Amino acid sequence: MADRSRLDQPARGRPSIRPTPNPETFGRVSERVARFLGSWRFIAWMTAAIAAWVMYNVIGRNPVDPYPFIFLTLLLSLQASYAAPLILLAQNRQDDRDRVQIKEDRERTERLIADTEYLAREIAALRIGLGDVVTRDYLRRELRDLLEDLEEDDD
Repeated sequence: MADRSRLDQPARGRPSIRPTPNPETFGRVSERVARFLGSWRFIAWMTAAIAAWVMYNVIGRNPVDPYPFIFLTLLLSLQASYAAPLILLAQNRQDDRDRVQIKEDRERTERLIADTEYLAREIAALRIGLGDVVTRDYLRRELRDLLEDLEEDDD
């Protein structure tokens, strides 16, 4: 009774006797099926099965599905009606993975740009700081000039 009086808590539902499918498992299965349906192996097996079906029903003594091959058409339509949603599920999962990957790539790129800008500012600060520092070549040149001045004064 105390649970029903609390309005800030969601009400507990009744336990369900229906099986609850795991969407992750179903998604993995749909990807496997879609991957198989898009393979050359599936095309080869499907072609062989259809060719055998047609040959048996054209040449065989007791054809199960005579010439217009209505039952074969029904089987192929049934296969296509299941394949299309499975392929779409697999594509949706791939789109979700791509979306996450793009987001991570964008964040990584933003970090790299920020790091690059920071390093560029640091290098610029070092160059400005080095502008005030005497370089080795400048010091040598100045000492050489002083030495020449001293040698001229002695002569």
